[in-house]
Amino acid sequence: MRDALVAAAFHLFLERGYEQTTVDDIVALAGVGRRSFFRYFPSKEDVVFPDHERCLADMTAFLADSGDDDEPVQRVCDAVRIVLRMYTENPTFSVQRYRLTKKVPGLRAYELSVVWRYERAFADHLRGRLASRPDGTLQADVIAAAVAAAHNNALRSWLRSDGQGDASAALDHALGYVQQAFATPPAPDDEEPEDVVVVVSRRGAPLWRVVQEIESALEQN
Repeated sequence: MRDALVAAAFHLFLERGYEQTTVDDIVALAGVGRRSFFRYFPSKEDVVFPDHERCLADMTAFLADSGDDDEPVQRVCDAVRIVLRMYTENPTFSVQRYRLTKKVPGLRAYELSVVWRYERAFADHLRGRLASRPDGTLQADVIAAAVAAAHNNALRSWLRSDGQGDASAALDHALGYVQQAFATPPAPDDEEPEDVVVVVSRRGAPLWRVVQEIESALEQN
């Protein structure tokens, strides 16, 4: 039912235009009632973006499942790949939606609000992981924005090419800049050991002689 409503909606959007298509038109073509439409989609705008709620839930669960040993910037970069995969799983639909949103200002605004929700999910995760750092909240917000920008750059290039090319490779390239700029360098395995000087002195030697031997040993090191 959900897929049938989406298919009917896009058929009409492409045939008549978004503004000229009503919910009544969509349900009539799909052969269902208005209640069925609103059971799945709160508004006509939502039928244009039917997969974002599921994707946001999957991505949020992925972030929540990270362990203490996971590098936080890397984890967020891996999470945004889930979003790109949502688009690339159905190139034809994604390109049609891209063309439609370019023509309808209201849909562009709606899409920006969706992107903001992804970015907030990145920032919320990073804030928890970077809380102990100086300016941890600021870093979290900046990194989240950078990851979202990297994804949007790769995605839009792919959409402008009508879904041709390797979107994943483009995203990896863009995220490389984010990771170079923000990833936490690995901590050294072992700290440099401090120098230890062992002095052997004859039992009963005067204190001044022991001190002299220690000073001599230190000077040699």
